[in-house]
Amino acid sequence: MKLWSRAVLVAAMVLTASCRFVEQDNGAQPASNGAAAIAPILNTADARDIHSFARPREARVHHVALDLAVDFDAKRIGGTATLDIQRRPEAKEIILDDKGLEIESITDGEGEPLAWKVGAADSNLGAPLAVALRPDTERLVIRYKSAPEAEALQWLTPQQTAGKKQPYLFSQGQAILNRTWIPTQDSPGIRQSWEAKIRVPAGLTAVMSAPRAAEPITQGGESLFEYRMANSVPPYLIAIAVGDLAFKPLGPRSGVWTEPAMLDAAATELADTEKMIDAAEKLFGPYLWERYDMIVLPPSFPFGGMENPNLTFLTPTFIAGDKSLVSLIAHELAHSWSGNLATNATWADFWLNEGMTTYATYRIGEAIYGPKYAAQQYALGVDSLNEEIGTLGGARAPDTRLHIDLKGRSPDHGLTEIAYEKGAAFLRTIEATVGRERFDAWLKGWFERHRFEPVTSAIFLADIRKHLVKGDAALERKLMLDEWVYQPGLPPNMVRPDRLAFTDVDRSVAGFARGAAPDTAAWSRWNTAERLRFLSKLPRKLPKARLDALNQAFGLNGVGNMEVRFAWLELAVGNRYDPAVPSLEQFLTTQGRRKFVRPLIKALAEDSSWGRPIAARIYPRGRPLYHPLVTGELDELKLGGG
Repeated sequence: MKLWSRAVLVAAMVLTASCRFVEQDNGAQPASNGAAAIAPILNTADARDIHSFARPREARVHHVALDLAVDFDAKRIGGTATLDIQRRPEAKEIILDDKGLEIESITDGEGEPLAWKVGAADSNLGAPLAVALRPDTERLVIRYKSAPEAEALQWLTPQQTAGKKQPYLFSQGQAILNRTWIPTQDSPGIRQSWEAKIRVPAGLTAVMSAPRAAEPITQGGESLFEYRMANSVPPYLIAIAVGDLAFKPLGPRSGVWTEPAMLDAAATELADTEKMIDAAEKLFGPYLWERYDMIVLPPSFPFGGMENPNLTFLTPTFIAGDKSLVSLIAHELAHSWSGNLATNATWADFWLNEGMTTYATYRIGEAIYGPKYAAQQYALGVDSLNEEIGTLGGARAPDTRLHIDLKGRSPDHGLTEIAYEKGAAFLRTIEATVGRERFDAWLKGWFERHRFEPVTSAIFLADIRKHLVKGDAALERKLMLDEWVYQPGLPPNMVRPDRLAFTDVDRSVAGFARGAAPDTAAWSRWNTAERLRFLSKLPRKLPKARLDALNQAFGLNGVGNMEVRFAWLELAVGNRYDPAVPSLEQFLTTQGRRKFVRPLIKALAEDSSWGRPIAARIYPRGRPLYHPLVTGELDELKLGGG
């Protein structure tokens, strides 16, 4: 792994120190365009983050230096966080975000105590941490510990890992959970550079979402790891994992970390990573994060992946043995531009991260695996989008807007297919309207103009109008830009999926619905997308005999592809299919991916006579494996185990 040179670090520090207090109006240019410069704070109403207590236009954090020890016995991370701040001369205090941190002391850079107070707590947001500033205060040193129940951190016993010998820790900060282990301004609009010294028990390896700054040192039963991120990033992208980890290179810029027992399987599945980086650069422009490494985590990781810079976090459920689920990698890689370079300033515009990334996922897949692959992925995405719109209350439901109102709610309420698939459909529609060559030129320009900056829907629309529409009134009407972003439902100009993408599959679905036997020959030649289409398009109510026929023909209760297994189990639960219960129990007690666990447990719990007793038996067994992002909602179902 390439290390930052001393000259580069000194230059970055000098540049950061020289920047003035930066406020950026909508569409204005930042004070400095360098990667290490202090990122601008947007001074517009739509950029005010209702999910942070910070008041960044008075005083804001621009660099975080962590010096922490990991205590597996106490389930705590503790030490110091040194915050370099930028403030107006008249500012009397700085407001940080805090959720359960145990603060021991706060001093300035000279070691002089500073007065501080934790305010009233909110169940979603935590509490404001107000620190008094003297006229010359430009640095805070906070000594603290995370609480054992810190929501961003999951502590695993050796038995919950692949190797069964060492404990494991990983973090998941998005959207607003890093405030449970790092005292900073936890808002995506307040980008910060950062560095860390992490002490762990000898024999364990600590990896973080930044380049390594020094070689590890082991002394006295403890190992020290150092990392430094010179670029400014939204604070939710500061991430850590600690465990029995091994590394395998995949190419000149990429590699994979995971437990030794999983390393070969993970590396084989990720063999196309360098091709994906090349395809993404052609679409978006140069990759600006030095390396693209990944870590395959234990199965309790709650998401498919998390785009932490330099070190994407991945679920092991994508390992199917045939690369059939590697669109996940394309998605997380694309976040290196959409989300990590240009970041939604608030969670109301989450689609700017996820919609652009989902669109790019289809384009990367097309470049590597062909147009048919991309067409099928888009069609599946639109299927999911239409289902989500129904779940949210129909095409007039407010939460089907891209720019979503999250007042009084957790940012997780915006974690729907609207942000992902409606956002992708919007960009696909723009591309189809103006032509791919013209759209691609705009897309590269977007990331060049807004790299290392927070962005909003208003900024996105202004940029489209300035650099793509260019005053063409007819084109403006065709694109329906405001309707896409601010109105519910799907505008009539939306590009529909290719009707021929699943011709063979849809024919088999129709035949099965009329009573035909399952087509084993077709199933054997279908790819994962085609199998998912088949299962999702079957009638939702089927008698046991027809479910028996499917299971016997395709071996669905034992299928190793986790996406296909999930699609089958949803159908089985919806039909009270008893022969699938052992498969369901195994599925829910060996992985904790939110996408899989939440809908199945909820569907079981809502079926009071058949499903709820099953859920009450399974959930207490599975719960110790699940991340707080999963258990937080499911505990409300009162199934036990909490």
